[in-house]
Amino acid sequence: MSTPFPTSPIAAPAPLERSAPTRAPAPPKPATPRVPLMAQPRVQRVVYPLLVGLVLIALWQGLVTAMELPPYLVPSPLLMLKTLFTDWAALGGSLWVTVKITVLAFAVATVAGVLISFLFVQSKRIETALFPYAVLLQVTPIVAVAPLIIIWVKDPTASMVICAALVALFPIISNTTLGLRSVEPDLQSYFKLNRATRMQTLLRLRIPSALPYFFGGLRISSGLALIGAVVAEFVAGTGGQGAGLAYQILQAGFQLNIPRMFAALLLISLTGVALFALMAWGTRLALGSWHASENSHD
Repeated sequence: MSTPFPTSPIAAPAPLERSAPTRAPAPPKPATPRVPLMAQPRVQRVVYPLLVGLVLIALWQGLVTAMELPPYLVPSPLLMLKTLFTDWAALGGSLWVTVKITVLAFAVATVAGVLISFLFVQSKRIETALFPYAVLLQVTPIVAVAPLIIIWVKDPTASMVICAALVALFPIISNTTLGLRSVEPDLQSYFKLNRATRMQTLLRLRIPSALPYFFGGLRISSGLALIGAVVAEFVAGTGGQGAGLAYQILQAGFQLNIPRMFAALLLISLTGVALFALMAWGTRLALGSWHASENSHD
């Protein structure tokens, strides 16, 4: 019987090495197109009005020079600017007086208007009973009321602040009240479902909803406060150290110093533009991160 040949053990095949999958290189991110400087909305909001203003000033200067108009009729822009620098000692102090009255009146109107709006929103009956008197206050000419206020209030500055505040009060009342009323019904029902108190509903629902309307009222009232301050200065006619720009305009008119009158008018206009720009900046600061009115770039 033959013995079988010895068999050697068969080696198991070596496991195949699994190569790591090669990742395709990520495509390069497309470079964000660089917006030209003049195509940026912020630059356009500044450059476009400046260009229009320069064209109007050049046209004004050209007409005055070509028609040889005397300064006591229409001064040229160059003469107006020259008068502004030469008479700055008087005009600068008057500008500070007018700005002080405007800011104080605007602050008084803002606080009073917000408090009255909070009162109106608590009850529809209160709003129905008192809102017509707010309208009556708005349509009454301040020129007719200012002499009485100046007689009743002995302090000239306080009387002018009250007159200017009355002019600037109504837009804050109407806009803030409208904003406090403009609440989404679903959110209002949700607050009622969770048994929120009147104060919680006011602080957490009505006030955030009213902020866009409130800032819109501020932008209107800031200019009206300046107008009210100038009108109050015209009626009061205070001179000396407490004289505002309105007194400078009256005095320049009596002296036929028309370039000085135009320089004072220029300061009033620039003050109004600065107040509006400050309110617009405050609006963007408060609403720019969440409200659609400040996020739209159309």
